[in-house]
Amino acid sequence: MKWKRLLVIAMSAMMVFTLSACGGNETGSASGASSKAPQSKEASAGQSASSKASEPQGKQGKALVAYFSCTGNTKSLAETVAKALNADVYEIRPEKAYTAEDLNYNDESTRSTVEQKDDNARPALADKNANIAAYDTIVLAYPIWWGHAPRILDTFVESYDFSGKTIVPVCTSGGSDIGSSADYLKSHTKGTGSWKNGKLFSRNASESEIRDWLKGLGLQ
Repeated sequence: MKWKRLLVIAMSAMMVFTLSACGGNETGSASGASSKAPQSKEASAGQSASSKASEPQGKQGKALVAYFSCTGNTKSLAETVAKALNADVYEIRPEKAYTAEDLNYNDESTRSTVEQKDDNARPALADKNANIAAYDTIVLAYPIWWGHAPRILDTFVESYDFSGKTIVPVCTSGGSDIGSSADYLKSHTKGTGSWKNGKLFSRNASESEIRDWLKGLGLQ
């Protein structure tokens, strides 16, 4: 009977050892799964959004068409230039919008007339969100007021650093040519950029016409 008792004791010891080993393996598996658990979709999306938010607007090497327009003529031209260059578009907006009365050139007391006669006039911008640093080429599109670009263009070119940028002026007008308007803007621009010869276009200028002109400037 003694040998039976020894057999029972030996079998019991083996069962205890087996259960202990299984328990240890299960704990180890749980720990490994925890350390290698995949990220949730929400966490991944959050990290992706955070990464995108830190990226600058605009794309290095691309062009930006920055335009000012009150009547829509220059806006139409700017959009066509943007298509021809595959460029982004930014609207230069005044903090205080111009009214039809402000643009009455026959009245010496109107806002536009008073501003254009004052070399120091600097109408405030509605924002300063143009990411000039993200572009290599900047097209400035504007109407001609009293033979010059509107004073808000002076505000704009003095508000950003155009160092190392290629700057291309284009304009619309009811009768005047681009004249010395681009030279005046160049003399007031912050930073040293490379200015191309500008040109007057109709608001209805075709994309192919503008593209051919841009090719002549080495921009296509």
